[in-house]
Amino acid sequence: MPLFQGVLTAAVTPSRGDAYALDLGAALEVVDFLNDQKVAGIALFGATGEFPHFTVEERIRFAHMAIKRSRIPVIVNVTHSAFEAAEQMAEDAAENGAAAVMAQPPHYFRYGAAEIREFFLNLVHEVSGKTPVYLYNLPAFNNSIPAEVARELLLSGRFAGIKDSSGSDEYLTHLIETRASKDFNLIVGNDVLFTRGRRRGADGVISGCACAIPEVLLALDQAIVAGNAAKTDRLDARLQEFIAWIGHFPGPYGIRDALTTRGLQMGRRAIPYSPETERKSVEFLEWFRGWLPVVQKEAAEL
Repeated sequence: MPLFQGVLTAAVTPSRGDAYALDLGAALEVVDFLNDQKVAGIALFGATGEFPHFTVEERIRFAHMAIKRSRIPVIVNVTHSAFEAAEQMAEDAAENGAAAVMAQPPHYFRYGAAEIREFFLNLVHEVSGKTPVYLYNLPAFNNSIPAEVARELLLSGRFAGIKDSSGSDEYLTHLIETRASKDFNLIVGNDVLFTRGRRRGADGVISGCACAIPEVLLALDQAIVAGNAAKTDRLDARLQEFIAWIGHFPGPYGIRDALTTRGLQMGRRAIPYSPETERKSVEFLEWFRGWLPVVQKEAAEL
């Protein structure tokens, strides 16, 4: 049985209102909110969690507190530009009881396939036996894990699985074909591709959208598993509506803005909106306040 199945949430990381620094109290409220929604797990400090903005010390401290606070499994992203920092965060997460860690290749500089392969082999060597390690592929923001490297690493049996956030049907097909030779946990990381990926045999999703609209993703996943095509298509259409709206905003800020309407404090953004984007945010929130109760009802009743 796969380690993770169904809908896991990529959590946002709230910042303070007076300065851009991690707000531990608000971040733990997000953990509580997601626990109450009964998602299958929480992933911290992915792209939705804006990990590049926070120090290693902030990431370690919050991961420690979230793991202790959460009633559901917590996965910690340990991606960093330097190997030793990634290793430090992975070992600390393992010691504190993380259900798993995941990592992208080191970011900022462009690395070739050989260096990416070596990075992951060294990371899994350091935490082997302490916690499962997942590959995390997010080429839109970082070095891609080349398909041949992902295949080699996954077939080695040393990695628990992969979160593929590429949004590429071709890459997903490659992973599905690889899994015919060796079982591993295949997790979709791009919400646009979730329904197609789950229908084709992916074990689940680590979803940024599920941080704001967990009811929709949970009901959609249940419909896919049950083979209810009509409900699946309807809820996937609703998910795509939400994705289209948040595409107007940089990074995860549409998700953060949506969460403010659900009573959660997000704090200061890492970058200010332009006046045009600020006006679009007002329009989005007006739409979301009317849209959310409708789709919550549909998710419960369809």
